[in-house]
Amino acid sequence: MSRTAQEIFQSYVHAGPLTRDADALAATFTEDGVFEAPLLPDGAALPRRIEGREAIRATMAAYYRQQGSDGRVPNVRKSGFVLHTTADPDVFIAEIDTIFDREGEEGGEDDLVVSLVQIFRVRDGRIARLRDYFSPTLVD
Repeated sequence: MSRTAQEIFQSYVHAGPLTRDADALAATFTEDGVFEAPLLPDGAALPRRIEGREAIRATMAAYYRQQGSDGRVPNVRKSGFVLHTTADPDVFIAEIDTIFDREGEEGGEDDLVVSLVQIFRVRDGRIARLRDYFSPTLVD
């Protein structure tokens, strides 16, 4: 039985933003998977395009190491998402509002809200291509 969009998305979020586990994140992609963040500027900590599961693993491991323990983790209770299906059964869209608590304090007006859209193309229950559209000025 094939995995649902919800299952694929939740695996991706848990492996990446929540636990920053590069091995688990890479496992959500097909062998020839592609991760793209088209809005990133030149010289950003991540490249705009990463091709292949092993390159995704290596690039994200280096990125997570660079972030260290100072990397912000989303507040899952405050954050939210909506998944949208498309006419193509292999494509779904995630509309996300990610909430980061400022300076470790919960419930303040100073929370950072990052709204983004991700377009997933899947094959055999894994991500074949992910296009991540977010404002690079809001996250570093």
